[in-house]
Formats: sequence, structure tokens, C-alpha cells
Amino acid sequence: MDKVFITDLVARGIIGVNDWEREKPQEIRINIILFTNINKAGKTDDIKDCVNYRTISKKILYHAENSNRLTVEALATDLANLCLEDSRIHKVQVRVEKPGAARFSKSVGVEIERERKNE
Repeated sequence: MDKVFITDLVARGIIGVNDWEREKPQEIRINIILFTNINKAGKTDDIKDCVNYRTISKKILYHAENSNRLTVEALATDLANLCLEDSRIHKVQVRVEKPGAARFSKSVGVEIERERKNE
């Protein structure tokens, strides 16, 4: 299976369970790996045959900045489901991080993997 990746996409949104986290947007770092077949796109060299990472990035950013989720787990699940709306994507790995959320750490977060059902 081929992979399309989006690395270190940075959104600013409301995420967290503490009152102070709900007051103003904070940085959310997102990494995504999309599992797909790029054979046709490689042969035709036509964007219509590609999984368009620009389109997916825009959807991911919009959702992360506007969903106001409490947990990174819920946001990661949302983002995986958004990616799987494209029928050419068979599986997705999503990593969502909150930089500086825990003292003495660079970031904390979750990484999930989801597959299209009933293929």
C-alpha cells in the first residue's frame, strides 16, 4: 500500500478539559499518513487521480480549529473519519499533539489508526 503524508500541520483551536484551556486557542500539531494506491496517479500524472493532500489539509485544519473538542482522542477520531470520507483512502494514521501541555515535555498526544470498513 502506498502512503501520502502530511507532517506537522499546525492548527490553533480550543481543546482541553480545563477551564483555562477553553478560554483561548492553543497550538495543535497534526500528522497524518493516508494509505492509498497511487498507481493510476503515477501513470496519468493527473491531479484528478491523486489523493489531494491540499484539500485534505484544509478540511483537517478547519475541523481542528472549529470543533472545540475536549480530548485529543476525540479530535483524532474526527480527523480519521474525515480522511476516510475519500473512498481512495483505505487506511489512515492520525497523530494529534498538544505541544507544551505537560510540564517537562515537548508535547503530549495520541496516535490512532483506522481502516475503511467493508472493503
